[in-house]
Amino acid sequence: MPCLTTEKLIIDIPGRASGVPLNLTVEPGQVWGVLGPNGVGKTTLLHTLAGLRAPSGGRLLLDGMPLVDSRRKSVSQQLGLVFQDRQDGFPATVLETALIGRHPWLSPWQMESGEDLALAERALEALDVIHLKDRLVSTLSGGERQRVAIATLMTQEPKIWLLDEPTNHLDLQHQTSVMRLLREQAAMGRAVFMCLHDLNLAARWCDQILLLYSDGQACWGPARDMLVTSALERLFGQRLLCAELDGFPVFVPG
Repeated sequence: MPCLTTEKLIIDIPGRASGVPLNLTVEPGQVWGVLGPNGVGKTTLLHTLAGLRAPSGGRLLLDGMPLVDSRRKSVSQQLGLVFQDRQDGFPATVLETALIGRHPWLSPWQMESGEDLALAERALEALDVIHLKDRLVSTLSGGERQRVAIATLMTQEPKIWLLDEPTNHLDLQHQTSVMRLLREQAAMGRAVFMCLHDLNLAARWCDQILLLYSDGQACWGPARDMLVTSALERLFGQRLLCAELDGFPVFVPG
């Protein structure tokens, strides 16, 4: 059964006419990349898929059930989101922040167990921030904070991972390690749906692509069909050159 389905979904972007209805099927094992210019609605789409923003039309199904009819606790056990920008609500260490990911699985006032703690520490290890576990998140660099956010999502263990620019602030080594981790999660049966600006990361790591155009048009499908120069030049209003390296297309501005 598909993890997440949109039926004639129209995202609500203030000041812009309605775009093409989206009929997407996000299945276990897939890695989706959403590409488009600034202001096209990529973040709005993610927030809509997470149930944080109502669509203008259509509906969302989570494991075959309407998202609006699902209990928030159940939704948060199945679906997790990494925001592009985050605000620190209160002082917390890296480990305490990662443990927030366990909240959907705990009853009110229930304390985290040793198993929860071990899960959080494994996630911090996977994101190369375990050595920072006793540091306040507010003292971290942008890249470190980004990796802590992804570790928190990993600790949550949702079926569907929604990520807004997951490689934001990351150096080349950590970009690669994060994208590899996302592919590994998909190989374990989870679905990954993320917004990206880097065409080459999308070409290397995503198997499904959604292109969102400024005029409201959209198209989606297998990466090999979507990542073609003519479509991407129209998407970004930029001439592109394409070559192949290690079996993957590589795009540079023309």
